[in-house]
Amino acid sequence: MTRHRWSSRALALLVSGSALLGGCREEGVVPRQRVAGGDPSRGEHAIVAYGCGSCHVIPGVPQARGRVGPPLTDLADRAFLAGQLPNEPDALVRWIRQPQVIRPGSAMPALGVTEADARDIAAYLYTLASNPLGPPHPIPARHLPGH
Repeated sequence: MTRHRWSSRALALLVSGSALLGGCREEGVVPRQRVAGGDPSRGEHAIVAYGCGSCHVIPGVPQARGRVGPPLTDLADRAFLAGQLPNEPDALVRWIRQPQVIRPGSAMPALGVTEADARDIAAYLYTLASNPLGPPHPIPARHLPGH
């Protein structure tokens, strides 16, 4: 049996490299919450298709500079959704699909979002956190409200 001697530097690189690869998506952003059946890359496309950016600032989504709803720049870091729901995957999917049922009179319209699209959108939104890795494709600060 052959024994190999690993330097402490080689071991540190191996361990840190494994940890980084274990939790990352293709884009290098770790979603804060996992959404069963949701895919962040499909979510980005669904966000564009449903026009979410006409009301919200959404990093990584072209032309998503709306000022009607809150900016979604750090949605994954928030404790509540719509001011009353716990920030959990099933609650976010419900909010995306049925905002008027959850909060009648809300400015958030019911857009007829399918269950699958809502799961994809939620998966994308959970990549938006103020963590050091940042959102998938951040928009320049000059395009954010107040800059």
